[in-house]
Amino acid sequence: MTDSVRRLDDAAATERFGAALAGQVRIGDVITLAGPLGAGKTSIARGLLSALGLAGEAPSPTFAIVQPYAPPETRMPVLHVDLYRIDDAGELEELGLEESLTDSVLLIEWPERAAGHWPEALALSLEILPDGARGLTATVPPAWKARWHQI
Repeated sequence: MTDSVRRLDDAAATERFGAALAGQVRIGDVITLAGPLGAGKTSIARGLLSALGLAGEAPSPTFAIVQPYAPPETRMPVLHVDLYRIDDAGELEELGLEESLTDSVLLIEWPERAAGHWPEALALSLEILPDGARGLTATVPPAWKARWHQI
C-alpha cells in the first residue's frame, strides 16, 4: 500500500474529489473516511453519491448508522455507514456489512471504531489545515493502484 497526499481548498473541492472518486468506484469496494468532526468526510460521500446519480443532498448517517442507496436512485448500490455511535466492533456483525460487499460499495465514516476490519479498503484520512483547507491522505491498496491515478 502506498500513501498519497492532496490538498482540498474548500468544501466544493472536497465534494468534487468525491465526485471524481465515483468515476472509479466498483461494486465490492470499501472506502473508509477518517478525520475529526467537520473535516469533510460526509462532503466526500455526498460528492460521490451525487455523481452516482443521487438527486438532493445525502444526509449524514450518524443516527441511522447505515444509509442505503440503490438503483434507480444511484447508478449502483452504496451503503453509507457512520460508525461514530458504535462502541464495540462486535456490533458490526448486526449491520450485515460483510454480506453487502458482493453487491454494494461501502463508504465507511469513523472506521477507527472498527480498526483493522477493512485492511484492503481505500483509506482516506482528512485533517483541517491551519488555513481552513483540508489535507487528504490516502492509503491506496493494490486494487486501487491503477484507478487512483485517474482521480
